Amino acid sequence: MQALEDQGDEGPPPGEAEDLLRRALIDSGDAVAVALRVGGLALGEALTIVFHGRRDLGTLATYVASGGRGAGAAISFDDLLRVPCDLDLAEARDRTEAERLYAEQATVLRDAIVAADTVLSLWREILAAAPHARVGVDRSPRPPIRLPAARLMPVALVDRDIGLTVAPVCGARPLVEGRPPMGIACAQQDLAHVYPLPDDPQASLEDFRERAGEHARSLGDRLDHQAASVSRFLELNDDGSHRTG
Repeated sequence: MQALEDQGDEGPPPGEAEDLLRRALIDSGDAVAVALRVGGLALGEALTIVFHGRRDLGTLATYVASGGRGAGAAISFDDLLRVPCDLDLAEARDRTEAERLYAEQATVLRDAIVAADTVLSLWREILAAAPHARVGVDRSPRPPIRLPAARLMPVALVDRDIGLTVAPVCGARPLVEGRPPMGIACAQQDLAHVYPLPDDPQASLEDFRERAGEHARSLGDRLDHQAASVSRFLELNDDGSHRTG
């Protein structure tokens, strides 16, 4: 990916808006990337939103990377998390209208990330309060475990004591339609559940623990049933009367 142009935390100054739009939408090259830093986060610390456009493919894609990338910084594709919330500027009547739509939609995604980071910090406090908890923050774009929905940001909580991953997730939605549906995903081995973002973290965590306990009991019952079935099958063949060949 090419070098990024830094817009800062509050979007482009008015004097730079026209140049920004030129580089974002009608650059003569096949691909253009524009970055928006999001700083002051409780867990993410600093993140960079990247809007990437491909003229040849006719696509505008959104990515989020860890760290506040400065002007002219290069970001490796492996450092980018694809977020299914893209710009839609097709209805702009002119450049001024496109500038307004771009600013509104970029703000929607930035505000969504800030809200999710705030909620995730509350989850960390509750997880860390448990006895023997070993809660860490994973800022990799690749989650430590498969999640049931797309991630909103490359930030996740990992409780290594119980193998639990907690991460903000979102639904696919063009940014022109407003803030995407968001939630907090809890995942543990082959069990996962998404809780609405505003839900009480303590109650949600207790619910997930109940789900994990029920899942473990159900798995134990299935294994016992399978073991009993195998045992009966072997009994049928003790005398060799049911063997084939």
